[in-house]
Amino acid sequence: MDEQQLPDLLLTGVTGGAGGRYNKVSLDGVCKVNGNVSARMFQGNGVITVLGDAVTEELQANGKIKINGSLQAERIGGDGLVTVNRDLRGESCRLNGKLNVKGNCDLEELNGEGVFEIKGLLSAGHVNFTLHGQAKAGGIGVESLVIRSLDGGIWNKLASSIISKLKAQLITTIIEGDVLDLECTSAEVVRGGVVRIGPGCSIGRVEYLTELTVHPDAAVGRVEKNGE
Repeated sequence: MDEQQLPDLLLTGVTGGAGGRYNKVSLDGVCKVNGNVSARMFQGNGVITVLGDAVTEELQANGKIKINGSLQAERIGGDGLVTVNRDLRGESCRLNGKLNVKGNCDLEELNGEGVFEIKGLLSAGHVNFTLHGQAKAGGIGVESLVIRSLDGGIWNKLASSIISKLKAQLITTIIEGDVLDLECTSAEVVRGGVVRIGPGCSIGRVEYLTELTVHPDAAVGRVEKNGE
């Protein structure tokens, strides 16, 4: 059966549907899919739960979506909270909100604003993310990584001084990549080819291959130049 012959799953309101293979899944409201689901297109608006794995070419999520298993998607986009209880694999993810992955996260592109929390490893080709709060990853391996922090004004700075999770900061153990451009990052080790350590960073050891710049408002414990 090709995709044109597959049925659609269209749900609206407070309801649920069976897992399975679909051409398009469109869920609006408080909806639950009971089991594994695969679809060419998966759209979720509201509070969406999938009680299994999800495989799709494109996932569009607005609101709160939770995948109890793993998620495999070529393209992910939307606004809100995306939670994956196991691994996430895909090509591109552009998200405004929070990405929460309990396993490993393997993407070619990760872009957006908000925060992410990845219990395992974040492996990606390119990451460009603006932090609005505290982000975490078990470790990061990339080709290029750009981390920026939101300039939220004096009230945001005051609130973040009281509540640590509101402070824009990336916390991880190790970052490895070809080009690393960091702000507000706390890591034990940063290892890269071209490395920029920006303001607000606290790094235990930096290893670089060709170029390193360190902002005066960054703290770096030790610097090593490799390849000599």
